[in-house]
Amino acid sequence: MRRGIVLVGLLMVGVLSIAASQATQAPQRNITVDKLTDNLFVLKGGGGNTAAFITSGGVVVVDTKNPGWGQPILDTIRTLTDKPVTMLINTHTHGDHVGGNPEFRPTVDIVVQENTRANMERMEAFKTSESRGMAKRTFKDRLTIGRGADQIDLYYFGPGHTNGDAWIVFPALRTAHAGDIFARKSIPLIDPNNGGSVLRYPETLSKAHAGLVGVDTIINGHNDTTTTLADLEMFSEFMRDYVAWAQTELKAGKTPEQAAAEFKVPEKYPGFSGTASTLFGGMAGQLKLLAEEMKK
Repeated sequence: MRRGIVLVGLLMVGVLSIAASQATQAPQRNITVDKLTDNLFVLKGGGGNTAAFITSGGVVVVDTKNPGWGQPILDTIRTLTDKPVTMLINTHTHGDHVGGNPEFRPTVDIVVQENTRANMERMEAFKTSESRGMAKRTFKDRLTIGRGADQIDLYYFGPGHTNGDAWIVFPALRTAHAGDIFARKSIPLIDPNNGGSVLRYPETLSKAHAGLVGVDTIINGHNDTTTTLADLEMFSEFMRDYVAWAQTELKAGKTPEQAAAEFKVPEKYPGFSGTASTLFGGMAGQLKLLAEEMKK
């Protein structure tokens, strides 16, 4: 009898141990893959959209999602090619785009716009990882990497979402990755702590539209599908009208909170969302930032 009780007790301990182990396991991280061409894929889930560009010498990854998603990105890429990841390019500094960097091999080349590196250096994640995953190369306005079918052109057109938003262009594929400077068709998140600018956003988008010659397809920071250069032109016009409206409201004496409560998306922008992220104070926070920029 006593032996039976002991066996039952041991079985219960085993069951409870398995249950506890399952409860503490890392959450499942699923990535879905959109194939744009035979050598360019969009990896979705876990943060910003990741691009995987397969070149003759290896795989170039654009953005690495949130912390803990680096290995799932690598695992997914292994289902697409047996070539190693040789380069990372980050569109900007936010954790849902650079969080997976430390999970890649230390030998991987990491490239960002120069302001983004300065922003990344202030991030606690890179301080605690002893700078593992920190950018190794920077550029100011433009940088070309590789040639022919493997060529990648990096552009910086000015501040908007942050002060280091890079556009990554794959000329042979007529495709660009915009990151969060064009995350989706909506009022964008603008991060004043990392140099974002409401006032200069429309000008930056206008320069991007004019400068991205030969681009047909755009991978956005968080959109479920790709967009086009015509969509970028419309987004540029939307932001120009939004900022012009905001300036008029503020000059008329309305508070940022009053103006934000009254904003409506003009009918000429079908499919656009007028909802701003609640981060950094939402739209009212953006209008406060705009008011400060207008004083300079």
